Amino acid sequence: MKHVERLTVGELEENTYLIFDDSKKGMIIDPGAEGRRILALIREKEVTIEYIINTHGHFDHTGANAFIKEETGALLAIHRDDKPLLEDVSRQASLFGLGVTRSPEPDLLLKDGDILKAGDMELNIIHTPGHTAGGICIKLENILFAGDTIFAGSVGRTDLPGGSYEKLMESILSNILNLSDDTIIYSGHGPKTTVGEERTHNPFLLRL
Repeated sequence: MKHVERLTVGELEENTYLIFDDSKKGMIIDPGAEGRRILALIREKEVTIEYIINTHGHFDHTGANAFIKEETGALLAIHRDDKPLLEDVSRQASLFGLGVTRSPEPDLLLKDGDILKAGDMELNIIHTPGHTAGGICIKLENILFAGDTIFAGSVGRTDLPGGSYEKLMESILSNILNLSDDTIIYSGHGPKTTVGEERTHNPFLLRL
């Protein structure tokens, strides 16, 4: 059985996810800030973290990479096209008047179709460019961790370096709206939703 725990962290209220199975092996998705809170949750649930996965390279999703990696020894993974953004998180944060610790180098450079395993869980990596060039979604059974590709009632912004509204819409159409309506979407900000809810009510998707 899979378990999903969410923490909302940092000034930009980013969602960090701890996922694990009954064997207590798991992964952290997007440790954006407040590393000690994230670590406290890991220890409370007694989870062995095998991977830290960044859905993309923006600082609010990567700010606690260094702390969590140091504390857990987990492998850090990001899509190959977002490695340049990961190297630039300190400058990104400074534009918002914030500071973050430089991220360590990734151990794994992901591509579309990769599978990461922890315990009895298999996470499928889906390349969904648009918010960033190397943005990904992560599918685990009937759950999609969508990063900043799609939100409840909205979609990711595309006005930052590497962003493309056309690519974002194509990513959503080809890789999210093709999923069953009962697929649960956990986004990088805001509440969870479902594919069916967004297909029916998301004003950006009604134009597709």
